[in-house]
Amino acid sequence: MAVLKEGSRPPWVGLAAAVWVQIAAGSAYTFPLYSPALKSVLGFSQQQLTIIGVANDIGENVGILPGIACNKFPPWVILLVGLCLSFFGYGVLWLAVSQTVLSLPYWVLWLALVVATNSSAWMGTAVLVTNMRNFPLSRGTVAGILKGYIGLSAAVFTEIFAMVLSDSTSDLLLFLTLGIPITCLAMMYFIRACAPASGEDSSEHVHFLFTQAASLLLAVYLLTTTILKTILSLNNSISYILVGVMVILLMSPLAIPLKMTIFPSRHKRPGKLDGSSNDLTEEEISSSQTASLLSSISSEADLGSFREGEDISEVDMLLAVGEGAVKKKRKPRRGEDFKFREAIIKADFWLLWLAYFFGVGSGVTVLNNLAQIGVALGVNDTTILLSLFSFCNFLGRLGAGVVSEHFVRSKTIPRTFWMMITQILMIITFLLYASALSGTLYAATALLGICFGVQFGVMIPTASELFGLKHFGIIFNFMQLGNPLGALLFSGLLAGYVYDTEAGKQQGSHCLGPNCFRLTFLVLAGVSAFGAFLSMILTIRIRPVYQMLYAAGSFRLAQASDH
Repeated sequence: MAVLKEGSRPPWVGLAAAVWVQIAAGSAYTFPLYSPALKSVLGFSQQQLTIIGVANDIGENVGILPGIACNKFPPWVILLVGLCLSFFGYGVLWLAVSQTVLSLPYWVLWLALVVATNSSAWMGTAVLVTNMRNFPLSRGTVAGILKGYIGLSAAVFTEIFAMVLSDSTSDLLLFLTLGIPITCLAMMYFIRACAPASGEDSSEHVHFLFTQAASLLLAVYLLTTTILKTILSLNNSISYILVGVMVILLMSPLAIPLKMTIFPSRHKRPGKLDGSSNDLTEEEISSSQTASLLSSISSEADLGSFREGEDISEVDMLLAVGEGAVKKKRKPRRGEDFKFREAIIKADFWLLWLAYFFGVGSGVTVLNNLAQIGVALGVNDTTILLSLFSFCNFLGRLGAGVVSEHFVRSKTIPRTFWMMITQILMIITFLLYASALSGTLYAATALLGICFGVQFGVMIPTASELFGLKHFGIIFNFMQLGNPLGALLFSGLLAGYVYDTEAGKQQGSHCLGPNCFRLTFLVLAGVSAFGAFLSMILTIRIRPVYQMLYAAGSFRLAQASDH
């Protein structure tokens, strides 16, 4: 990084602040913690509960509005909207579960959960888009880190739920109502657009390694303390100390900007934009980079085979341009900035969307019903199951960024290759669930958590590489619609129906035994097989593009889309 000047705002400060916002944005993953209370206190059937779970997924993933807003407003405005939605949405749920207000209609609670979890879309969009633009040459790594922390959020909230809130559902909802807005208010000042460097820095690689190691340490710590809390009787003092250590680990990414302040770099990298990012608007940053970066890309001869819709000859076009008679307008090429309406008509767009839809739709079905799956298979305390899924979900998200970034640069293997591999593993996972063999529940949950996390860690950088960063907010949020649609189809309509049908045969409201979800798991295995097939097709289609864009270690793709 350049020497820090007074009033400068290096992107590492924003990344450290984004960690806390991502933890807050992961509140949607707490649904399994309070869903049993919704069922018991409010008297819901399992199908009603799964439909409420669909509301959870719709709110979390419908981010079209924040995707549009992130190109028109600064990040703090997006975060402000998110914290307001969180306050009002979780506030209504707390009023219902604590029975402060009695007999709230089902549709009011459904809408309240949509509003509450939609805060995640606003907060996640603000920090992800800002940091992807602040680190355009390391977008896979950044996406993996940020999505990794949001995957860890379930374990963070589980730790707080078990050790501070004494497993009180109403206290958890009150904590979400007040804690998320306070966190966003404290962090929004630090999440700003910065002028990114035009080249790589060796220290940047070390900083990312430190951040990844810190997040991995936090993940191991959370899993360990959750297991200790389950098997040992810890008094309040020890529990509070353990939570305090967790908070310190969450603050560890701040060590990077602190180190940069105490030991500033003595040399400025060539091509680094000077000045504080406080004095630069996002448009100024974008325009200053675009002129220098795109010029080298457009002159590359090997791009010719990827041009679309150019019927006029080069000679005629050059003559016309030279005479000032025409200004050439062409469709964007892969790796350049697509408008949303340009991206949505591309086959690559829909192949990526469908592959992601089948991957996350099947995974979120298990996540939404994880508590009921555990009880049906004889696990009374499902806290460890949720923490295990959260830990492995984190590993999948972080690992997808690290592994795909390595192979895309060294071997030009498209990131979607790893989406294909993990969806093949998901077939095995769902068959393990369906078999209900003794001792396979935890192994299947761990494997599914990893595979589920990889879908996020792959989709986000792939979308930015194929369609650019300028309109990345709306493009990736449209991609994320696959999550709630998958939840509606596979969880709300399939899993809930199968569970209630089997519970009816047992003449009770709760279902016990492997048949409660067996048919669901078999269907999800087939869904994953189709998703793997689509991922394979997409990988084959875009491999030549990656070979060109990342050829000989040149990061032309990152530069071409650096808006």
